[in-house]
Amino acid sequence: MPASIVNPASQKLSALSSVEAQRRLAYFNERREAIVSTIREFVEIESPSDNPIAVNRVAEAIAEKFSQLGGELRFHRAKNFGSHLQVNFAGRSAKPLLLLGHYDTVYPLGTLASMTCRVEHNKLTGPGVLDMKSGIALMLHAIAALQDWHKQDAAAPSRSNGLLRPVTVFLVSDEEVGSNSSRAITEALAKRAAAVLVLEPSYGRQGSVKTARKGVGEYLVKVKGKAAHAGLDFEKGVNAIRELAHQIEKISSFTELKKGLTVNVGIVSGGSRTNVVPAEATAQVDVRIARIKDAAGIDRKMRGLRPFNRKCEVEVSGGINRPPMERTAGVAALYAQAVAIARELGWKLGEAAVGGGSDGNFTAGLGIPTLDGLGGVGDGAHAPHEHILISELPRRAALLAGLIERA
Repeated sequence: MPASIVNPASQKLSALSSVEAQRRLAYFNERREAIVSTIREFVEIESPSDNPIAVNRVAEAIAEKFSQLGGELRFHRAKNFGSHLQVNFAGRSAKPLLLLGHYDTVYPLGTLASMTCRVEHNKLTGPGVLDMKSGIALMLHAIAALQDWHKQDAAAPSRSNGLLRPVTVFLVSDEEVGSNSSRAITEALAKRAAAVLVLEPSYGRQGSVKTARKGVGEYLVKVKGKAAHAGLDFEKGVNAIRELAHQIEKISSFTELKKGLTVNVGIVSGGSRTNVVPAEATAQVDVRIARIKDAAGIDRKMRGLRPFNRKCEVEVSGGINRPPMERTAGVAALYAQAVAIARELGWKLGEAAVGGGSDGNFTAGLGIPTLDGLGGVGDGAHAPHEHILISELPRRAALLAGLIERA
């Protein structure tokens, strides 16, 4: 593989010739089975967020592979969660590129028994294969390819491990449960980075990248009433469930679809027995916002809830825990680079705005150019039919390698 043309002053690469682009695709096509093997190895080490021992097993396996590429490892220990893994690759430019992802999954231990990791025609199945262990494998193979392609580049110092720019990989153990223990580290690393590439799954079978994500909030609404015997002292009771029903109607009215703001009461509980006027009731509320400027307004409305029945008390806790990833100029510029690389490789790369959040929300919220959805192409994240399309792996790896060079 001939080295790409490098401008030492700007460290930006020129567009690939059609011949070189096809050579890159051929390179990854030749290694497709190796990429699949790496993904299978990670998927077959189950790693539910709430099991630190299990998560640490996959973290160690992943760390070993990055270490073989010359990466400098650092584990960030976390209370109640597995360790977060940081891998540093040296390079020439001042600011590194941050590759972001997670190795925890939503599936409990033992899921592999019924949801096996196997190849079915063009699909690779298994818990976490799409979200997002395939993304981690793409990081590894893209970095290895860049080292291979540029190992003869005399301008790259030996300490750079063959990379033309510094790269930081950060993989967390708690993304699926809110990233509370990893958020501060993610944000600190992002502030030192030139840009952030998130290897979460792509959008749809067409493999679009994600240029916008909604912000996410969680609220708990708790109502206190007064218990009484439903037959003997009904009038002495104050029904917390009835009060909560009124509150749910009010909360639901906060949705503004034109603004991309949704409020969903997802879990409701209350009462103890049918013959007792319920003294307590609670509702768990999911909030999604497309614009950061809407965060304060919905928070004010939620905290401004007042009882309809003055004999009741209403308590509200929680808040917005992930800012929205908005399509800023920096995000748009990264997407334009990705589109150009994909065009050179022979396909049209789309973009999508999605309702779900990722750790890319944190980095984009800081104003750092962020491009999400660069991982595997498939379907069924968090579902029994979760899978990736094997045929898409070579061009996803080639796209990522190109972005690492140019972003």
